[in-house]
Amino acid sequence: MVDELLYPLLVAAAAFLLAAAAEALHVRRVRRVATLAFGPGGRARAWTRIAPISRVLAATAAAWGLATLLWITPARYEIGVDATLSSRDPEHILIALDVSPSMRLVDAGPKKLESRMARARALLESFFDRVPLEVCRVSVVAFYNGAKPVVVDTQDFEVVRNILGDLPMHYAFEAGRTKLFDGLEEATKLAKPWNPKSTTLIVLSDGDTVPATGMPRMPPSVRSVLVVGVGDPTVGKFIDGRHSRQDVSTLKQVAARLGGSFHNGNEKQLSSALIAEAMGLEDQSVFARLERREYALIAALVGGAWLALLGPLLAAFGTAHRPGPRSVGLLVPEPSGTRAVPGSRANSARPAETSPSARGRIPAVSLSAPLARTGRNA
Repeated sequence: MVDELLYPLLVAAAAFLLAAAAEALHVRRVRRVATLAFGPGGRARAWTRIAPISRVLAATAAAWGLATLLWITPARYEIGVDATLSSRDPEHILIALDVSPSMRLVDAGPKKLESRMARARALLESFFDRVPLEVCRVSVVAFYNGAKPVVVDTQDFEVVRNILGDLPMHYAFEAGRTKLFDGLEEATKLAKPWNPKSTTLIVLSDGDTVPATGMPRMPPSVRSVLVVGVGDPTVGKFIDGRHSRQDVSTLKQVAARLGGSFHNGNEKQLSSALIAEAMGLEDQSVFARLERREYALIAALVGGAWLALLGPLLAAFGTAHRPGPRSVGLLVPEPSGTRAVPGSRANSARPAETSPSARGRIPAVSLSAPLARTGRNA
């Protein structure tokens, strides 16, 4: 890793020194022939003053970009579930899933014909379809009367799909009240050692029997919290001698206290804007998503293109002086008028001037055509 960073910098430094020395020598030589190259004034146009510096910087950028591409580890792409994580630190998706018996009540979905757990599965499948799973690791914490980690840092979505299916995980807990805060506490312990702002916490619950106090504090690794409610928020079902429905107000309060967002997923899927906000995709600019390989490609392309274009630009627009022969007409006075000398650009069809004031007036001489001899040879 050190060599991948050091060698391109050494190559770029060498290119900078060589290009700077070459430009200094070139400037000295140009000064000697400035009058010949730029005309009597001996000066090029003002914009050409950036040419030496820009040429040195372009050569340095191109050298660094090409050297980086030579020494950097090539990116490998694989197809399928066994695709490896990218070279950057992985993103974490941490799911706190309510597995209480109330999640098996059938009152969810647009037509109220799905169980709350099946609706939670549909919401997460839609979520996973719109996030870059190749750079993400998924963990699941199940909570009911307590909390237990079910899977930690998996890249196999089929494992998560099996957990969200008909797996009766509530039998792993003692019967009792749902303790959502226990699930949050276990998720906090799981996410604590991860990198800062690398985790998206998703809480899926119907909000049944959520206490008003005891909210755990999220670690620095948690970037965002998304609380998703399932179940009918208006007409509930009876279970264990009590009325159970989605407690929207309580779940909104939980989301606000965690500094996150709430979504009623009983009828509508998660919006793409909400997913992008939760995953931190909106906060990253285009340049923040680029890695060293992309910057090397940009440096090599821009540097090489400027070195290729600078020469023609200097030749075409570097100076207003245009050396070369100038052709003008020559009119020789005669007693009867004026006559154009052969080889000049005077218009032969033009009538001769006969006015007295025109006689004796000699215009400019053509320097590119030989003068015609008139009269006898001297």
